[in-house]
Amino acid sequence: MPIKTPTELGKELGKKAKELNQILAEIGFIEDCNQGWRLTQKGKANGGIQNNYKGNLSVYWDENVKNNKILINALNPSIETKDSEELDFRTKFKAEYRTQSGHFVRSRAEVIIADYLYHSYIMFAYERRVPIEADMYCDFFLPKCEVYIEFWGYEDDEKYTTRKRKKIEIYQKESLNLIQIDNKSINNLDDFLPKELLKFGMKI
Repeated sequence: MPIKTPTELGKELGKKAKELNQILAEIGFIEDCNQGWRLTQKGKANGGIQNNYKGNLSVYWDENVKNNKILINALNPSIETKDSEELDFRTKFKAEYRTQSGHFVRSRAEVIIADYLYHSYIMFAYERRVPIEADMYCDFFLPKCEVYIEFWGYEDDEKYTTRKRKKIEIYQKESLNLIQIDNKSINNLDDFLPKELLKFGMKI
């Protein structure tokens, strides 16, 4: 089976090696360490091969990893969902609230979250595709600490609460870092969010 270096694989996927490694780390295939990039069990199961050259670690890949759905989703994080529940949600709650960073979000509470992150100099993506096989999108993604943020604000809506439960189950199943914000914590975000971020190694 043909083996590709990150540079070779990245070239085929339209990414520089550094960009590709960051994406592979985001989906849990590799992890950053002092010696370079260390292969995870998840990465090994998906065609990764650990390379150690004079103490410098890198990961080579079976070229078939290009067909991996998780990687494909991570490489194409645009909002193109076919999930009926997600489509219903987007139809009902339109992204019409403008934040100070220029993002358009779906509620005033999300404006508060986005503006807080912006003024705290925390880089974030809004409605990023979660890099898993399921067709799911987060409210916010913080690439520096690989944390997903979900705001739960429509607790009286039965379809919404069903969607919430399913998403939480997926986050737990995939062992993804998740911060959950509700109507109570949004009113105390200055105190709540720094404590939650600290759990994942990010200090404001």
